[in-house]
Amino acid sequence: MQMKNIELTAVFEPCEEGGYIAYVEEITGINSQGETLEEAKENLADAVNMVFEEMRAIRGKEKRNKIITQTMSFSF
Repeated sequence: MQMKNIELTAVFEPCEEGGYIAYVEEITGINSQGETLEEAKENLADAVNMVFEEMRAIRGKEKRNKIITQTMSFSF
C-alpha cells in the first residue's frame, strides 16, 4: 500500500511531573505521551498510524457493494 502524507496539528503539553502529553488537535481520541519531546512525537506518530491501519482493516472487511472510495487531500 502506498503511504500518503497528511498534515495534522500535533499538540505537546509539558507535564508537571515531567514528560509530555501529546495529541492530535483535529482527531479526537488519538493521544500519547513520552518522557522527552522526541519520544512523545514518535509515540504520537505510532498512535496515529495504528488508528488509521485499524480503520482500513475494518473498512476492508465491510461489504464494498456499490461503494465508491477515493483518496482526497484536505486543506484548512
